[in-house]
Amino acid sequence: MKLLIVAVAATALGFGGFGSPAQKLPWQTSGSPNAPMVRFLYPQQVQVQAGKPALVEMHFRIAKGLHINSHTPLQKSLIRTDLNAAAPAGVKISAVRFPAGTPFALAAFPSEKLSVYTGEIVVGMQIVAQRGNHLVQGALRYQACDMNTCFPPHNVPVAVDVIAQ
Repeated sequence: MKLLIVAVAATALGFGGFGSPAQKLPWQTSGSPNAPMVRFLYPQQVQVQAGKPALVEMHFRIAKGLHINSHTPLQKSLIRTDLNAAAPAGVKISAVRFPAGTPFALAAFPSEKLSVYTGEIVVGMQIVAQRGNHLVQGALRYQACDMNTCFPPHNVPVAVDVIAQ
């Protein structure tokens, strides 16, 4: 009986669970409880010169209210943002370039600096492709945090059709 009273009180006060609608977090727009924290924006397709080095710039958007650790976090214990891409036959990935992180501190720990990304970031992938169409697939691995919580690491899929002429 006590459990039922606690459940009803929690629901009435808006603490979620027990059948009440969950509170939306800042990045969960238009009613979607599974809205991604980071989205791959573009390009879907690029044209490059066959046999010549080319830079493919992949654009990602981090949801408002969130930050992700940079590729070079200041603390070794933090999970860095990384791009894992498989080069199909006919494509060589020679380097991946990440932007510099922005210094950031939580209000609770103002002297403890973090290196993070917010908003839109561009990750560059240096490739050389043989003549033809090639699908380069991979994932951006990141750990997103808001001002109170860090969430489990996620992967956002990336697919770029490389047309080498």
